[in-house]
Amino acid sequence: MNRHVTRVLGAIAIALALPIGLHAADLSSQPIGAISFAPKLIVDIKAKSMVGPSIQLDERNVAHVAWMEEDTNGRTVRYAHTTSPSSDSLTSSIPVNGPNDLPYWRQEAPALDVRGNMVYIAWAKMPAVPVADKPFANELRLSRSLDSGQTFLPSAPINDDGEPVLHSFDSIRIDREGAIHVAWIDARGSKKNPGTYVSRSTDHGITFDKNKKIDDDTCVCCRTSVAIADDGTLYVAWRKVFGEVRETVVARSFDGGLTFSEPVIVGNDKWVYPSCPHRPASLGIDHEGRVYVVWYTEGEDETPAVYIAYSNDRGQTFSPKYQLNRSKGTFPDHPQLAVDGHGRVVAVWEELSPVRREVVVSYSLDRGRTFSAPQKINEKKGEMPTIAVSPTGQFLLAWKEHAMPNHRIVLQRIALPELLPVAMETRTPQ
Repeated sequence: MNRHVTRVLGAIAIALALPIGLHAADLSSQPIGAISFAPKLIVDIKAKSMVGPSIQLDERNVAHVAWMEEDTNGRTVRYAHTTSPSSDSLTSSIPVNGPNDLPYWRQEAPALDVRGNMVYIAWAKMPAVPVADKPFANELRLSRSLDSGQTFLPSAPINDDGEPVLHSFDSIRIDREGAIHVAWIDARGSKKNPGTYVSRSTDHGITFDKNKKIDDDTCVCCRTSVAIADDGTLYVAWRKVFGEVRETVVARSFDGGLTFSEPVIVGNDKWVYPSCPHRPASLGIDHEGRVYVVWYTEGEDETPAVYIAYSNDRGQTFSPKYQLNRSKGTFPDHPQLAVDGHGRVVAVWEELSPVRREVVVSYSLDRGRTFSAPQKINEKKGEMPTIAVSPTGQFLLAWKEHAMPNHRIVLQRIALPELLPVAMETRTPQ
């Protein structure tokens, strides 16, 4: 049996003897103030299955949502947005891919970013003619809307190799000049492990630069993450393979993605694992340039955990890692984070128990120094949570739930208290 599955089952077995639920953290570690939650916006998805969602908040705090669904007629990448910044409803969803384009079915939602009237969605497309011995073959595409998501133009290719191999697990961000930066996992070259690749578009997604490999030996299905600082520094995170050790790493570019530094190990977890755990890291940056990373690992002792660390020197070194999950009777999974310009940090992840799959949230008001106790936010079986923050500092949570006979996407805006005065200090997590 797969060692990872064995550990999950072991954690669940232990949990059977423990109270189900989240354990409160020590009061001494709690930020002052309380988080407030807006009413949930629930979108029913009448499809056989779905992947997603991905979300973004634009400059007006309008929420944008992308996902993938599958029914008897095929697979479709779909998009919708709220009808106004304060709206409690979404527009009718529209298809993003063309009728003859079959999306590659995977466990990650389409990548999404927005700027003004421009909406960009990256997704993987199956080959027009399937390759018998290449079941994971796909090509990476970018779909774009120039009219605030009312219509989407035909997709454009991102990868430039033409090989029938994996080009997927992508992330996308728009820089201050409007250039589109994409990072993904790419198996070109027929090596044992795929590499991490990047490319950019300076013409609003019409064409992309020559693809650039920034590292070899990438974990094959832990999604990349991209973030861009106010000064234009570009950061990419992924899980790198060192023999059988799997470490979350970050590389940076000071020239708009033309060149990248060597990757820096974030947590030094020394997690020995013989296959891909399919658990990505997530990046965020505040106005002071502090880079935050949240990730999943099992470390040397094979204990599932979610950690956060930060860097004050543009990704050259990272603080000691800080464990976010507190429950002793659940299995943490799929962490994501968002950071506003002032350094308010919100992390969201799954907690798996013997009978439930919860979505929990924790936040920091002191630039990652301390965090609140994890708080459950879902009602049905919640999966694949994600989070976004707008330029004005509004946060949005989203996740998917199973509500028989349908699936549904749940969106929820949250408001955080003001930043604590201690937040400007540069102390590491305790």
